[in-house]
Amino acid sequence: MNPGTEERQSAVALSYLDKTRAPVVVAKGYGVTAESIMREARENGLYVHASPALNKLLMQVDLDQQIPPQLYLAVAEVMAWIHRLEAAEESHGN
Repeated sequence: MNPGTEERQSAVALSYLDKTRAPVVVAKGYGVTAESIMREARENGLYVHASPALNKLLMQVDLDQQIPPQLYLAVAEVMAWIHRLEAAEESHGN
């Protein structure tokens, strides 16, 4: 492993369109790819959450695969955070 490998920026995008299944990894990458994933998310009004430990675990999940049960709680906490942000925005917007 290269000494600087662990410090490279990484990003994982999850989709939860199918509420009958666990979230699915739809994009992931390092460096320029990670920057592109985050830029696209922001440009499309999606939230970007920085959690290096969770990101490191999600990077191990193959593309188009559901997150494993061991990550359900951590991902649910991020989803709850997003829900709170959206609710706050709605209450300030009305």
